[in-house]
Formats: sequence, structure tokens, C-alpha cells
Amino acid sequence: MVLYNPQNAKDVCDIISGALAGGGKLEIIGGGTRTDFGAPNRETDRLSLKSLSGIIDYNPSELVLTARAGTPLTELNEAVSARGQGFAFEPWGAFMSTIGGVIAAGVSGPRRISAGAVRDHLLGFEAVSGRGESFRGGAKVVKNVTGYDLPKLLCGSWGRLAALTEVTLKVLPRPPERLTLLWRGLADELGFALMRKAMRQPVDVAAAAHLPGQATLIRLDGFGPSVASRRAHLNAVLTKYGAPEAMDEAEAAPLWATCQGGGALPSGPPLWRLSLPPRRALASIAPLLAMGGDYVADWAGGLIWLSLAGHEEVIRQRAAHVGGHATLARAPAELRERLPALHPQPPAIEALYRRIRRAFDPLGVFETNRFLDETNAD
Repeated sequence: MVLYNPQNAKDVCDIISGALAGGGKLEIIGGGTRTDFGAPNRETDRLSLKSLSGIIDYNPSELVLTARAGTPLTELNEAVSARGQGFAFEPWGAFMSTIGGVIAAGVSGPRRISAGAVRDHLLGFEAVSGRGESFRGGAKVVKNVTGYDLPKLLCGSWGRLAALTEVTLKVLPRPPERLTLLWRGLADELGFALMRKAMRQPVDVAAAAHLPGQATLIRLDGFGPSVASRRAHLNAVLTKYGAPEAMDEAEAAPLWATCQGGGALPSGPPLWRLSLPPRRALASIAPLLAMGGDYVADWAGGLIWLSLAGHEEVIRQRAAHVGGHATLARAPAELRERLPALHPQPPAIEALYRRIRRAFDPLGVFETNRFLDETNAD
């Protein structure tokens, strides 16, 4: 296995062109924090974009930031926080996570239910396709309606379409005040019912989560008087669940962090990421909990992090039954070698995905069989 470490976009073009000429394959990585997602890579060469790092342009007054794809997420968060701004989709990741990796993995935090996902905040990008050609999509402005919406296509593509070299993101002012209302010890049914009722209220809930046996969380962001008014409204309509505790941003931050990536769950069993209709989520996972599963619910129940050993087919069947999907987020190598990480798609949709991938990567240089679905892409 060879680890390529390009220093600029031209190097990326040259490396991909070289792989094409030699009939090779390349696995694209950023900070290397998600290399254990999907089937283990023991032979395929890796193209690391870690050295393509640094902020190219940041205009706080225009709410736009452009950075190289290998820029650490921590560096970007520090830069925008210093100007009283932030990424509304609340990206998260391990210490060495890069912004390109966050985009490729489609990572969004608790505020996704109110502010949108990463795809809603990626304005533009530059990348190198599987043809070894540099191209760009979107633009470095907030208002852009020209051409195909390629930025949304690249989000969550896991490096199967192109190697990102530069990204432009929308930033927003940080809320002046952030208040979390916490109800302790609610049963699962009550916790989910509380989140549903809170989301139906005219109070602009920023985030909602349920930590079984611990707490149910509702977060309000905004200016002080507005937050106070919305808090009073929730207290009035949610009286049957008891009086909540109020926590400021610093106090509540560790609790919200446990909702990201199933951080509160045991590290031993496989970890699943279930995307489900919030209203049907709890009923859908109830049989899985009876089998010994543990979980954390984010996005008002729309995102379930499930820790459960075995029962892989049942997990995916339960998710598909309600119109959702189940992604294998973390598992031992033995399981990842035989079970696709991504939820299998119907044949027609998978055929469409394949045609899109071939448009960007005709000879399958990025098809390393990481997802166990295309062993002979060329």
C-alpha cells in the first residue's frame, strides 16, 4: 500500500492520472479519522489530502469562508468563533477531522433539524475527478442558481466521485444565547412524545435529543428576550412532563456531545446509524432494544445511534420497513469485510448511483470495494 501526500491540486491531478495509466485504485482520505468505515483496506493505495490545508479567504461580513479541503475542522471552528460566527449545521468529528472529510461523509450535528445539513451550507468546491481533471461546482457567493447543484451531490459521496481540494461554506452569526431545557429520567415513550410536541410548537426549537434513562433535551437559540418567551411557552405546554432544568451552553455542551456519533454508547458492539421517521422511530427500534440494544436519539428522533451485536438483517429490515435506512458506522473488521456499510438500495436507485459514479470516474479509480458493491468498476 502506498500513501500519496499531494501538496496542491496539481499534485492530486498527477497522482490520479498516474493511477489511471497504471490501472490502479485510490482511496481518498482526509485526517484518517473514518478509515474504519466500510470494508478494511489492506492493499489499495491511499490519497491523503491532509496537506491541502489552510484558509484561503474568510469574509465575515459576507458570511462566506473558503478553505482547502484538508484544513482541520478545529482550525476552522476557532477562526469563525473568533469573529462571533459558526457553522450552523454543527459539524463534528475526531480531533484530526478535516473539513473535506466532514463534507464527504455528510456529517451534521444536533442543529441539523433547524438549520439544515452540510449539503445546505456548501456553496462551492474545487475537486479532481476520476479522469484526473480539475473541475469546480457552485460558487463563492450565497446566492447562486447557475448550473447543476454539484455541491449537494458531493456531500455524503465518501470519495467515490472526486477528490475535494477546496471548499466554500456559508457561515452564520453564533446565537447570542443558547439555552437547553432538560427533563431527567423520562421513560422512552414520554421522551419521544415530549420531543414531538415541542417540535410542533411555534418556538423554533434548535435541537432535540433523548438519552435513555438520563435526559430529554430541548435547545433554544437566539436573543435573550426571544429565548425567554419561547421557554415560557414550552413550560406551559409541556407541564405534564414536569418542570425542566435550565442549562446554559457550557453546562449542556457535554450532553449534546454524547449525541454525536453515539458517543454515549458502549464501544464494544457494532454501532449503527439509523435514519428513521421521528414519529415511528421508537416503535421501529423497540424489538432491537429487546434484543439487548442500546441507543441515543438525536434530531428529535430522526437519527438513532444503535449499539447492538448481531441481528444485522433484522436491523436493516426494521429501518426499511418504516422508509428509513441503517448504516453500519463502526464494527470489527470481520463484520465489515462481509457486510456493506451503506444500506442496500433498490436496483433502480443503485443503477442510477452507478451511472453517476461512472460519469465522474469512468474507469473506477476510486472504486476500492470499500462498500462491497462494485468489485470490477472498469
